[in-house]
Amino acid sequence: MSTLKEQIAKSFMAMAEGLESGQFGEKPKVALTGMGSEHGESNSMQAAIMAAKSGVDVYYIGTYENPLVKTIKVKDDEEGHKVMERMVDNKEVDAAVTMHYPFPIGVSTVGRVTTPAHGKDMFIANTTGTSSTDRVEGMILNAISGIIVAKATGITNPTVGILNIEGAKAVEKALNELKAGGYDLTWGESSRADGGVCLRGNDVLKGTTDILVTDSLTGNMLMKVLSAFMTGGSYESTGFGYGPGIGIGYDKLVFIVSRASGAPVLAHAMTLAGELVRNNILEIAKDEFKKAKKAGLDSILEAIKAKNKASAAPAEDIKMPPKEPVPAAILGVEVMDLEDAVKTLWKEGIYAESGMGCTGPVVMMSDANEAKAREILKKAGYIS
Repeated sequence: MSTLKEQIAKSFMAMAEGLESGQFGEKPKVALTGMGSEHGESNSMQAAIMAAKSGVDVYYIGTYENPLVKTIKVKDDEEGHKVMERMVDNKEVDAAVTMHYPFPIGVSTVGRVTTPAHGKDMFIANTTGTSSTDRVEGMILNAISGIIVAKATGITNPTVGILNIEGAKAVEKALNELKAGGYDLTWGESSRADGGVCLRGNDVLKGTTDILVTDSLTGNMLMKVLSAFMTGGSYESTGFGYGPGIGIGYDKLVFIVSRASGAPVLAHAMTLAGELVRNNILEIAKDEFKKAKKAGLDSILEAIKAKNKASAAPAEDIKMPPKEPVPAAILGVEVMDLEDAVKTLWKEGIYAESGMGCTGPVVMMSDANEAKAREILKKAGYIS
C-alpha cells in the first residue's frame, strides 16, 4: 500500500499534468504501434511523447523507450500488431493507433483533416475499410459514421455534405428518406453559386460542411492529398489521421494512420483517440445507429439491395464450408467482386472471408489454403 505522502505526491502530480495538458481525471490509455513507419521508429516515438504531454497515457509498442510513455517491447511490426490486438481485446487500453488494420466488411474509418483554404477541420466519411460492398449503401452508412465521430468531438448538429461523385444523388435521396423518418440529420450546402448538398472540389478545400460523405477509396485519396500537399506527398504533416473504425455493433476503437504520417499527425491521432474515449464514442455510436434504425435505415438499405438483385442474374446457391481461422490474405480483388470471390472459394471447399485493409480489399483464408486459393482466384480472373 502506498503511504499518505505518496498519495499526496501522486495527486499533486496529476494536478500538474492536468494544468499542463488541459485534461483532468483519469487519462485515456492509447496504444501506438511504432514500427513500420516510412519515417523510422524515431518518428513514432516523437509522436508518442507529444501525445503524452497532451494528456494521453501512451502505451508504445516497439523498441524505443522514453520516461513519458510505457514501452511494450516487440521484435518486429508483425508481433507489434498481435500485441496491439491483444491489448485492445483484453481492454488493457481504451484505443489503439496503428498503420494498417484489416477491418471486417461493415466497418470503416472516419478521418479528420484541416482544410487548406480556411484552416477548418472537416471529417471525411470514410477513409479506410468499407461499410458495404455496395457503393450507395456504404455511403449512407458512412454519413451516419461521420455524424457519430463529429458528435463525439462535441459538435451537436454537424452539417453533412456529399462529394459529387457517382452515387451521390442516390445517397442524398436515401438520407432524405432517413431524415423524413425522424433521423436528426443537418444538411450543409455547397459554397458554389448553385448550392445544394453535393459538394465540389472547392468545398473540399474550404471545409464547407463538418462532414464530407464519400466512398472510402475516394476518401482515402483525399486524406492523403490534404495531409501531405505541402510536403510533396512523402510526409503527411497535417490532420488527425484516417480515424476510428465505426460500424454497427463494432465495439473496438482502432484508429488508422499512414506509414507516411509524420509525428504531428500521429500525435493528433492519439489525442483525438483520447478525446473520443473521454466522450464515450462507442455509446454515441450505439445510440446513433439505434436512432437510424428507428427512422427506417434497415428498410432503406433493403430497398437498395432489392433493386440491385432485380438487375442482376440469379445467383447460384453456394454453401459456406466449416469455419476455420483465416490468418492468410490475398490482395488485389476489386471491391465490387469481393463477395463473389469469397463464394468462388467456398464452391471449391475453401473457407474464406472478406475484409478491407488500408491497401484495399482482401480475401482471407487459412495458411494451408492460401496457395490453392490464389490459383483459383487467378483462374477465375479476380486477381492477376
